[in-house]
Amino acid sequence: MAKKSTSAAKRKQPTALETSESIEAQVQAFLAGGGEIQQVPKGVSGQTNTSGPKHITLGKKPRA
Repeated sequence: MAKKSTSAAKRKQPTALETSESIEAQVQAFLAGGGEIQQVPKGVSGQTNTSGPKHITLGKKPRA
């Protein structure tokens, strides 16, 4: 018989403690490699320009 493969959705998710430990290890490796963590003030966005067209037109151009 062929072996069943488990899909990503059916795999057991890691516990929150395992995930936290993994993130902590990644942060420590980043800092050890010379990385720097920047504190971003609350309410600041990375988007610089939010203006512009809100709708797109697909297909033929409208007649004048």
